[in-house]
Amino acid sequence: MAGVGLLGAIALAGLVVAIYAAWLFHDLPDASELADYRPATATRVYAGDGTLIGEFSDERRIYVSYEQIPEPVVQAFLAAEDRNFFSHGGVDVSGLGRAMFKNIFNAATGRRLEGGSTITQQVAKNVLLTNESSINRKVKEAILANRLEATLTKPQILELYLNEIFLGYRSYGVAAAAYNYFGKSLDQLTPDEAAFLAALPKGPNNYHPKRHPAAAKGRRDWVLGEMEESGFITEAELATALARPLVTQDAPRRAAYADADFFVEEARRQAIARFGREEVNRGGYYMRTTLDPELQSAARDALMKGLENYDRRHGWRGPWGATDFAEGWQAVALRGTRPPERRAWRAAAVESVSGNTVRVRRADDGSTGTLLAEDAAWANANRQLKRGDLIFVEPRGGQFALKQVPAVNGALVAIEPTSGRVLAMVGGYSYALSSFNRATQAERQPGSAFKPFVYATALEGDYTPASIVLDAPISFAGGPNGTRWSPENYSREYYGPQSLRRGLELSRNVMTVRLAQAIGMKNVVDLAKKMGVSDTLQPNLSVSLGAGETTPYRLTAAYAAFVNGGRRVNPYLIEIVQDRDGETIFRADDRRCRECGRPFSGQESPRLEPRGEQVIDPITAYQMSSILEGVVQRGTAASARGLGRWVGGKTGTTNEYRSAWFVGFSSDIVVGVFIGFDDNRPLGSGETGATGPVPVFTDFMQVALRKRPARPFVRPKNAVFRTVNGIEEAFRPGTERRREEEQPRPEVPTGPQNYNDVIRREQEEAAGLPPTATPTPPPTPPPTKKEPAEDLSGLY
Repeated sequence: MAGVGLLGAIALAGLVVAIYAAWLFHDLPDASELADYRPATATRVYAGDGTLIGEFSDERRIYVSYEQIPEPVVQAFLAAEDRNFFSHGGVDVSGLGRAMFKNIFNAATGRRLEGGSTITQQVAKNVLLTNESSINRKVKEAILANRLEATLTKPQILELYLNEIFLGYRSYGVAAAAYNYFGKSLDQLTPDEAAFLAALPKGPNNYHPKRHPAAAKGRRDWVLGEMEESGFITEAELATALARPLVTQDAPRRAAYADADFFVEEARRQAIARFGREEVNRGGYYMRTTLDPELQSAARDALMKGLENYDRRHGWRGPWGATDFAEGWQAVALRGTRPPERRAWRAAAVESVSGNTVRVRRADDGSTGTLLAEDAAWANANRQLKRGDLIFVEPRGGQFALKQVPAVNGALVAIEPTSGRVLAMVGGYSYALSSFNRATQAERQPGSAFKPFVYATALEGDYTPASIVLDAPISFAGGPNGTRWSPENYSREYYGPQSLRRGLELSRNVMTVRLAQAIGMKNVVDLAKKMGVSDTLQPNLSVSLGAGETTPYRLTAAYAAFVNGGRRVNPYLIEIVQDRDGETIFRADDRRCRECGRPFSGQESPRLEPRGEQVIDPITAYQMSSILEGVVQRGTAASARGLGRWVGGKTGTTNEYRSAWFVGFSSDIVVGVFIGFDDNRPLGSGETGATGPVPVFTDFMQVALRKRPARPFVRPKNAVFRTVNGIEEAFRPGTERRREEEQPRPEVPTGPQNYNDVIRREQEEAAGLPPTATPTPPPTPPPTKKEPAEDLSGLY
């Protein structure tokens, strides 16, 4: 009976074990899944020159193959985590025994179970199991580790481990950790840096290099000792490594280059639209963009300076906070302010005020000094500074300059006209304060910056640059409440018969409306749509003066046709995308070259067709680029004349000064600048396209032209050139005989008759010079009704 009872007990125990095993293994994953496993990997974004400018990811991970991981990094992790990795079969029995013995006590006392896990077991846990802490999971872990060893090679297991593991600082995997902690690639790490990374798997937060520096260095030094004991480094190398301080970056950064936030975000939006959010954030793509970092930094600086200058013209708005100088005020002040985009600015408090002598103390280092006298006077003119005011200052020659974050905003976009490559994009003063991209998302009226499309439509027809249009009062039915719409020139004066060139150079509103009426607004709108200005324009005469809406991005791209021979190019930011295996999955330039693969024979090299659709005649394009060069040399953008020849563009100012524009170009770059408040309130009297945007364009182009010197616009082969009024004009064959003197003149000219005086005065106004005495004052033009605010957009 005793034997039967014993056999029954054994059978029962076996049944219990079988049931437990069945329950334990019923949901055990298949280890063979790891043969094709690819963890979520960041998409890394690069500028055209290879500069890393950002990354898109759910988990910051840079996947590297085992062959790409340097030996010191592998050795550091083996020493810290599993020195017997290459000799055990997935479970280190001696290590597991020690851990299990400790875990009996830990389980009884409610403490967290210890590891003792091999690297193979950690891969099984991290990839195939949950993160629960239980004996059941440890058993599953051991079984899966054995299966992994039978499925994958040791290097494959180690590759998975070193790419999957979380190491703090938002870093998944060793490559991301090397960049985030040290700003280095793996092959640049020193042994002590590799040892620090190997110290982190047990608890990244416990060894945070900034919050727990002593613990972090102590753990690093322990790993170095294990490396020496394992024979991975010598005693001399150990001593050298131990003597090195632990120096890491203050915080993880997506990229060392930080001037392209608006550009990178727009690239992200476009990538998601093309590939999907999941693929972009987890697919590990290599994405090369069109960005030129030097031009991007220049664009950012130029726009920020221009917005700050506008802000300066409109006065001090007051401090951003106040303090009573109680103990700890500096920390409170630093926590209470959002850091300005200008990296040299510092938070400070006013200590004392005596007239324009203002003493301030910085909140970060406690240093003191006085404000520049002119800055103190500027602030006191609007609102008297007082003790306790919290302000921004910038060190300036032993004193401090007073600064404030502009309330106005704007955008700058620079495009290569022959290809459409976006070389630079700034969507506002501060991405940290507002991520709204005014370059691509702000639909605003362009004002007179739209006029070139009216003139291009005329030149596509029977008009030439020398054709005459009357500049005289005109009105139309259809105004509000039964009134008539009577557009006016910005100067409120009229100048009689004028050539098309002169009308656009000086941005004559009335001439533009007359011209639009003559050629038909439907034709104007059709061409503007064809060139890419907007898809929603209506054929109303007010649209000829810029009453429609578009974005700086689209308007700038549309101007490219005036420079590239009349072709519409579609602007783009993403040049090429490759997947994690290096396969190209997208290329912006999809043109095919049939003969590019043939061997060299001494004959002419293969040629690619130009990009884009031909939307205007090359002669029209040249005529427009020449006339718009005149806007800079003799017209409303004369303040940019210092940039030299072969630079053109057009100013734009909307009704009530709500938006100010300038779109300018050379042969190799087209630049659009927009300034305006986000709520579309007026900028203030006199805030025209020439006042704000043109200086921004000039500052940017001074850098751009050093890289891409201006050169003559390409002359069409079949154009006929004649000199008219001292300017060489291009004509379509057969139209050159329609000279200015052959044009019919009105019977009763209206406005000033002394055109030399008029031109001189216009040039002085454009250059911002005080007017000189006029020998014979021009007659007063007949009175006209001022246009209704809602009907007229263009000023100049």
